[in-house]
Formats: sequence, structure tokens, C-alpha cells
Amino acid sequence: MELWKKNLWVCWFGVFATSSGLSQLIPILPLYIEEMGVHDVAEIAEWSGVAYGVTFILMAIFSPIWGKAADRYGRKPMLLRASMGMALVLTCMGFVQNVYQLVGLRMLQGTISGYYAAAITLVATQTPKDRSGWALGTLSTGAVAGTLMGPLIGGVVAEWLGLRSVFFVIGILLLLAFLAALLFVSENFVPSE
Repeated sequence: MELWKKNLWVCWFGVFATSSGLSQLIPILPLYIEEMGVHDVAEIAEWSGVAYGVTFILMAIFSPIWGKAADRYGRKPMLLRASMGMALVLTCMGFVQNVYQLVGLRMLQGTISGYYAAAITLVATQTPKDRSGWALGTLSTGAVAGTLMGPLIGGVVAEWLGLRSVFFVIGILLLLAFLAALLFVSENFVPSE
């Protein structure tokens, strides 16, 4: 298999895993917050909104920083940083004891995310020009599929194994994305001036 195709499929899996990891909280977050001792419906709604939204706010702030690091050190290191960082953070979310710890970890998740942006850049720079549209379109299906499947995965795992297990399952999925990128992604990187 050609190098760019191998990179595309590995990145597709990683984008799927990270997108599902970001969206898997949708069905379980209010229930998880209630399990931690918040019982007022209005407070559950507020904490759910804060815990869910803070990740994306921090992603918007930190994305340019990680983009600059990718230009300096390469896209593969950014894939590894984001996937391993999110695997650790999401696994730790399964151990939190209160909403403050949950929100703190969601903030950390927002600061270390960036797998999708690094994958887009890697695929775009490694793919032949005449196939780049197809490759980037294929990569985006990983993000869409992950975003759609994340709540389903979260809901099913919560039903079968309990709320905390959701974080461990997603952590394992992200660890697999890390290992796939580590072992199978190759990058011909030349730092920009």
C-alpha cells in the first residue's frame, strides 16, 4: 500500500476515535454529574453545559498553538501528543469524585486536543495533488462517523457496564489510535523556516 494511503487510513481511525471521544459525553454527562452528588435539575444543566462547552472553548484557543508546533516539529508528533493526552485524560475522568475535577479534566482535554487538525495537515501534505480532495473527504468521514457514533457508544457502554466505564472504553480507543499512529504513520517532514 502506498505511504499516503496507509497514513490516510491510520488517521481515519484516529479521527474517528478522537471525535467519538469528544462526543461520547452527550448522553451520559448529566447522569454522571448527578452520580457525583448534584441533584438539583438546574444545577445539573449548568454543570453539564460548563463541562461540555469548556472543552471546545479551550480547543479554539489552543489550536493555533498546536498548529505552530506542528509546523516546527511535524504532524506525527502532534497526532501522538493529542491521542495519548486524550487517552490519559478521558481515562482519568472515570475516576473523578466531583464536578470540579470533571470540569478541570475537560479543560485539560481542550488544551491537548488537536488530532483532527494534525491529521488533516498530514494527509494534505502527504497525498498526491490529484488525490487530495478524495483523501480529505475520506478523512472527514472519520470525524462525522465518530461524532455520530460517540453518543451511541457512550450510551450503550453506560447501559451495559456503568457510567464510569464509558471513559475507560474511550480511553482504550484513543490508546489504540496512539499506537496506530506511532507504529504505522510515516511522515516526510521538513521544518518550515
